[in-house]
Amino acid sequence: MADSVMLQLADRQIERFVSYRINSDLFEAADAFELNLSGAGVTVTEGEPCRLFVNGRLELVGIVDKVSEQFAKDEAAMTIEGRDLMGLLVDSYAEDFEDREGESLTALAQRLLATVPFINRKAIIYGRGSKDRAVPLTAREDEYEFTEVQPKRTVFEVLRSYALARGMLFFAMPDGTLVFGEPRTSGAAEFRLVRRRFPSGRQNNVLNGERVRDISRRYSKVTAIAQRQGTDSAEVDDINASGTVTDAGFPFYKPFVATVEHDGQDPQRYARVLMDKQRFEGFTLSYRTVGHSQQGRNFQTNAVCRVLDEPWGIDTDYLIYGRTFERSRQGVFTTVKLSKLGVLPA
Repeated sequence: MADSVMLQLADRQIERFVSYRINSDLFEAADAFELNLSGAGVTVTEGEPCRLFVNGRLELVGIVDKVSEQFAKDEAAMTIEGRDLMGLLVDSYAEDFEDREGESLTALAQRLLATVPFINRKAIIYGRGSKDRAVPLTAREDEYEFTEVQPKRTVFEVLRSYALARGMLFFAMPDGTLVFGEPRTSGAAEFRLVRRRFPSGRQNNVLNGERVRDISRRYSKVTAIAQRQGTDSAEVDDINASGTVTDAGFPFYKPFVATVEHDGQDPQRYARVLMDKQRFEGFTLSYRTVGHSQQGRNFQTNAVCRVLDEPWGIDTDYLIYGRTFERSRQGVFTTVKLSKLGVLPA
């Protein structure tokens, strides 16, 4: 079956696109799309809420950001660009700068999202694990000793930083639901990418790929230190607590030291977050394949994918953290970006 894309606006649908690019990334601020169509007679207004379907499945709820129209002689064309609802939080700056003691992540989110349009604040998920098995946060995980909202920071920046302080991500699901939760760390593989050695090439389903291994921003040991509130020095007497994690897979000794970002943040957890970020940036793996689905299921972020790559010696489960649907004159493709399971980039 041919892959299909449909943009649904308030009272109309657009389905015939010359080309498109639809990006989703679990670790980026907002998912984005760019749709190109030819011909006149289509009306799209910037700021319109929209829904984007791929193969009949809802993949994005968002806003049209930009509409570009072109013409040459008797030919007309239009480009429609937009982002999911998280884009509103990326653009909106926090207005409530009140610092509070003992405020929970739940209360902080409700406070900062109070004036953001289109967000269903009652449906926000606060919990560890995937959307199907989310476990509610404990009182300790949900509450902070002190929350500080600084001017010139966006709503997304503030909420993401406080989520990471608890070892969680802040992201939007395809239906627009906002989630404070963890990326998948295990489970059965839902997708499979195969590259066997030629001449057999049996079951190969990837066109090209890239693997990068980089230790320049990785460290063998990460130490996070917590300082007394209001103290800028790094004297020993000013340090309340510290946490250290090590990377047994790093080839030599190379230490990294940082201070925690929030009062009351667990230094051990923060050290783990920093090391996860370094491990994530030190390994990138991506593949390009034909079409947007496998066995009737669109490629999804926060899903487990089995990779069998004989030339690179890979036979491992990875997390799909990024996925790009693309149509051009060359055909219909999906690029899948993968990371190691259990790694949470800061």
